[in-house]
Parts: sequence; C-alpha cells; structure tokens
Amino acid sequence: MKEQNPKTRKILGNPNSGILIALIILVIDYLAVLASEQAACLVRNWIMLPGGGHMHLSWLNVYVICPLIYIVFLHINGLYGGDRQFWRVIAGLFNSSIYFICTVVIFMYDAKITASTSRLYVFLLWIFSFFFLVLFRYILKKIFLKMRLVGEPILLMGAGKTAEVMLRHLRNEHAGFWFMGYLEDNEPNPYVASHLRRLGRFRDAQRVINITGVQRVLVVAPGLPKEATQDIVYDLQPLVKSITFIPDMGNMPLATMDLESLIDGHIVMFRMRNNLKNRWNRLLKFVFDWVLTFFGTIAISPILLIIALWIYHDSPGPVIFKHRRVGRDGKEFNCYKFRSMCVDADVKLKELLEKDPAAREEWNRDFKLKNDPRITKSGHFLRRTSLDELPQIFNVLKGEMSLVGPRPIVQAEVPRYGKFIQDYYMVRPGITGMWQTSGRSDIDYPERVAMDSWYVRNWNVWFDVVLLWRTFSVVFSKKGAY
Repeated sequence: MKEQNPKTRKILGNPNSGILIALIILVIDYLAVLASEQAACLVRNWIMLPGGGHMHLSWLNVYVICPLIYIVFLHINGLYGGDRQFWRVIAGLFNSSIYFICTVVIFMYDAKITASTSRLYVFLLWIFSFFFLVLFRYILKKIFLKMRLVGEPILLMGAGKTAEVMLRHLRNEHAGFWFMGYLEDNEPNPYVASHLRRLGRFRDAQRVINITGVQRVLVVAPGLPKEATQDIVYDLQPLVKSITFIPDMGNMPLATMDLESLIDGHIVMFRMRNNLKNRWNRLLKFVFDWVLTFFGTIAISPILLIIALWIYHDSPGPVIFKHRRVGRDGKEFNCYKFRSMCVDADVKLKELLEKDPAAREEWNRDFKLKNDPRITKSGHFLRRTSLDELPQIFNVLKGEMSLVGPRPIVQAEVPRYGKFIQDYYMVRPGITGMWQTSGRSDIDYPERVAMDSWYVRNWNVWFDVVLLWRTFSVVFSKKGAY
C-alpha cells in the first residue's frame, strides 16, 4: 500500500477548549436533572390513586439544591475532565446517582421531612436522573465526536488484527479518540487500512511526530520483540505526552486484575480477583436484577398484554413457549419466550434437516437458521426486535436467570463450550449480554463462547449497567437478529 505523507502543519489545540466543553457538559447535566425531577413528579402523580394527593415541587429544591448536589458528585467522580470510554462514563454516572439519592435520603431524615416526602418520588427521581443523564451525555458525545470537539489525535503504531478489534471497540463505545493515521512494517489489516491512512513504517515515528506535533502514541503490536518495544519507549517518550501499549493478554480477566510494581520498577506483579466468589457481589447482582425487573415488569405490562393478544390471533397454540435451558451449576429450567413458531416446529425442523443439507450444516454450526420456515408472521417481528424474549423477566423474578449474563443454552450446546463450560455454570444466564449486544447471530459460535467466558471472569456491576444500555441501541438497529 502506498504511504501517505502526514500533514505538514502542526496539530494545535485551543487551551480553553477543555474548559468550554466542561461547561457545556455541566449545563447539559443540569438540564438532565431538571428533566428527571419533572418526569419523576409527573409519573408519581399519575401512579398514585386519586386519594394519594397531588405533589408540588419547591422551586429551590428543583432548580438549586438537587442539581447542585448532583453536579458536586459528578465532579467528584471526575466526569468533567478528560476523555473516557462511554462505559466508564456510565459507571461514573451510576456511582453519582447512588451518592445523590443517599444524600437526599439522609437529608430527609435529618430534616425530619420523611413523612411529608413521597418515597415513590425519591425512587423515581433516582431512576429517571440516571436515565436522563446517560441519554443526554450520549447525545452530546455523538455531537462532540461528529464535530471533533473532544479527544486528542493519536498516532497508531501497528495495524494488525488487534488494531482492528480495538478500532471496532472504540467506535462502538463512542470513545473520545480519533486517529490521525498508522505506522506498520507489514501488510496492514484491511479494516484498519480502509479507515485510517498509512503514514509510514515504525522507523518513521519520530519524523511523523515532529511534523504533526501529535502528543499521544498507541502501540498495538503484540508480537513486537522486547528490544523493539524498549526502543520505541526510549526514542519517543521525550517527544510525546504519553505512550500506550496494548499487550497480548488473550482472554485473561483484565477487569479484575491489579498491577503492582516493585520499588526498582523492573518487575511488575499481576493479581487477579474472582468477583463472583464474593458473596456481597453475588447478592448485589441478584438484588439489582430483581428490583429492576420487578418495577420494569409493572411498567411494560400493557406491552406484554398486547403482544400476547397478537400471538393468540396470529396462529393457533399457546402464547408462551417453554424450552429447557441450562442454568447456573448446570441445572436445567424452563426458559419462557413468546411463541414465535408454529406448534409443530420440532416436526418441521426434523423434516427440513433431513431434506436440506445446507440448513443442516447451518443448524449444526449455530443452532439457529437464518431463514427458518417455522417462524410465524408475528414471530418474525418479535425476533427481529427481540421482544420474544420479554417473558424471561419471569425467569429473573424466579431466580433462574439474570438481566445480564451468558446466553441461555440447551444441553446439546454444552460440549461446544469445552473447558469454558465451568465459566458458564458460575452465573445465571441472562436476557441480554455481550453476545446479544455485539452482533448476535452475526458472530460465530467460538467467539460467542469466548464472550461468555470473558464476561464471567471480568464481571462487575458496571458491565451489567453498560450492557443494559447497549441493548437498547442493538434492539433498535436489529443487527444480527433473526
């Protein structure tokens, strides 16, 4: 591939742009808190029976006290400075929402106004404030990225498969990074080559930095010899603010790994924790699932009724389909779904696999068919939108599933997991998860297994919050669903 010359002018940033962007974000957060207060009040008044009274909000609480408390905690969590991956922003917002609502409750008891304050309003305020803050931040992030108002330019060193995975991830996470180009000694990955311009080879790094003034370098070359890595650090560190390396760590649980260096700096130690061995973490995940599902079930009950009536009139047979799936510790349970197939689906599948070798090969590979003749008219829509999986909320309430976790599998799929089946057995399967939010049926089976294993080994509550958020965009895009 022909190498392109870097820009001849320096890449200069406005020193005041960071302050301006922080102020814009602060204003957006303020508006999000105002919107959440109004929404919580409206929903509370709508839910309460006529005898429950009509709630009015104090202007001082609405426009000053509540937003001020929230903004203080957002600042403490570092959400007004620096570029972060969006999932880390969501984690910070979730932390801030917890601190905010705890402060409100403490203030209520200290001021002895608990009897005159609606507890339902306080709960709804917590839910709506987190939702609106994430939504407003998401929209603002998209605008900033489109206008390139956030993030510094980065020089990418390495353009192999790891670089492709990283680029795809950063695009999905709406991170505030943009790459001015890449350096590569070998043939670049087609995806990287199609999205970034080639500026030369590794030996051209100093020249490119001097010409462009780029201050951040990201080295994505896991196979680089130790000596070559050291040369990059010693040669480039005096020229730039930071050099970041992405080593080849395989599927190791990096999110639960702590790094510690010895005093001389030549040796580092990695300590890995098993978060799921902590009983408080397991309790937190269960309570998080159950509370969210309980109130969510009440909220979507009209939708459940409408879908049930549609299925009933669309094709004969039961509305709910029960299928045996493998759960935590290998125990089987009845997994609930809205029926999306004809009642004699098993007979038709057997006949199809006997007659159609291509369909048989696809079924043996993925346990799914892209053009499945057994699916009903209503079933096509329900599957494309993933609404067929809504009844699994009752599995969550029964303690058989989680909101987030590995995709529930059948007994015939267990051998496909190999040594990773023990990872699957450690948690309850989820309504959504990494596979469901990363392309679903467009992802091959080995990669799906790797995703399930990675989720289990790296689990924390923030991943669950982020994956739930990502589920909405995936469902609306209908990517990989059939």
